Amino acid sequence: MNEQQLHELKQLLADPKEIVVVPHRNPDGDAYGSCLALNLYLRYTGHKVTVVSPNDAPEFLKWLPGAHEIVIFEEAESKATEAISKAEVIFTLDFNALHRVGNAMLQALSNVTTTYVMIDHHEQPDDYAKITYSDSSMSSTCEMVYHLFDKLNVLETIDGDIATCLYTGILTDTGSFKYPSTTETTMNIAAKLMSKGIDHTRIHNKLYDTNSFNRLQLLGTALRNLRTINDCNTAYITLSQNEMSKYNFKKGDTEGFVNYGLSLKGIALAAIFIEDQKQGIIKISLRSKGTFSVNKFARNYFDGGGHNNAAGGRSELTLKETVNKFLKVLPQYKTELQESYED
Repeated sequence: MNEQQLHELKQLLADPKEIVVVPHRNPDGDAYGSCLALNLYLRYTGHKVTVVSPNDAPEFLKWLPGAHEIVIFEEAESKATEAISKAEVIFTLDFNALHRVGNAMLQALSNVTTTYVMIDHHEQPDDYAKITYSDSSMSSTCEMVYHLFDKLNVLETIDGDIATCLYTGILTDTGSFKYPSTTETTMNIAAKLMSKGIDHTRIHNKLYDTNSFNRLQLLGTALRNLRTINDCNTAYITLSQNEMSKYNFKKGDTEGFVNYGLSLKGIALAAIFIEDQKQGIIKISLRSKGTFSVNKFARNYFDGGGHNNAAGGRSELTLKETVNKFLKVLPQYKTELQESYED
């Protein structure tokens, strides 16, 4: 964010306004954490704020401060649409293309003419926002929100609740500080958030150490379905709708499954293909080690994107056809994947 846009944002927030804050569809820890942290700050400074999420979040995020007040668009469309229509400012966090909210909510957003502010750390942002704070070098949108508070000279407003939200997003989007995007600055910010009195052990337990019996059974199925393509340093997992239904799948149950493939010795690229009959798509998560860009791979073949080492996509083909497409294009990246593998 340049000085001109920072000035514009300060002017925009100088007087109390009706504001809507929006995460992407299928929100993760960074999306919810950044939105809820910003929500708490804006309310503290006198604004009327509604967080409108396109759809619901996994159970392991619903304990976050303020999460119980989030309006879920697909469950309360009239209420959500009313908030959007009244908004004088709409913040979009952790995504950079409006279609990431899904078709129904995209229509509601398209029907209003208001000021958009984007805060996001993914590559190749669209230009729908009047004020854009975009930096793909950042570990997370939550880290960016912390920097934004710093630029606004309001770090003193960060209390335990705001710090908890920001720490959650940083923790989840850095893979508990193990991804290459984690920097010295990231760690320093995490330390400063801890100084606000957060319970970092409780946060970690809430996010990672609360499993249901069905989720562990589903993980067992995923691991049985794990396949490797050794000459391409690749592993992939498939989960059909029947397999998901057998273990009473709930949103968030497959979180982190793709990383099991990436943990194998010799693997530089891991993918998981999940059938979603309700949406009529195959959801795809991609992870990589080294220099291989799953962001470019997802954009080229699966209508997706993200970061160099973590991205997502989708396919309207069948599960079998989607996997076959993946296997068909993979050999052309054989040399790049072999060179990307880090022993």
